[in-house]
Amino acid sequence: MSRPPLNSPFMLGFDEIERALDRVARTASDGYPPYNIERLPRSDEAPERLRITLAVAGFTRDHLDVSLEENQLVIRGRQTEERERHFLHRGIAARQFQRAFLLAEGMQVLGADLVNGLLSIDLARPEPERVIKKIEIAARD
Repeated sequence: MSRPPLNSPFMLGFDEIERALDRVARTASDGYPPYNIERLPRSDEAPERLRITLAVAGFTRDHLDVSLEENQLVIRGRQTEERERHFLHRGIAARQFQRAFLLAEGMQVLGADLVNGLLSIDLARPEPERVIKKIEIAARD
């Protein structure tokens, strides 16, 4: 699927967004680990949130790393081979992964939980401010 470039004369300063879209398109093909993204409605205690849930069965908290690197949420999983185990059949590999999500400006990571092989990361969506700024017109004669 091709995407038209953001080169409209009415869209100024969007070069960084175009580069980000290209980067996301390149990394979107890897399907491991599978994940969900859901919107959680606003409640009395919490604002509207987004929750990313990754299926990380076999990984413990010590095997997982969640970090915020500039405007990317990066989740890494590392398992080590257990040399002392002798498998008659090996269908579950000790597999490493890295999954990155590009976050909009102002997104906040609220926390991460690991329950029953599912890693959930909650993000707060910033409330957009409506900004109107009057620009004075200078008279030059």
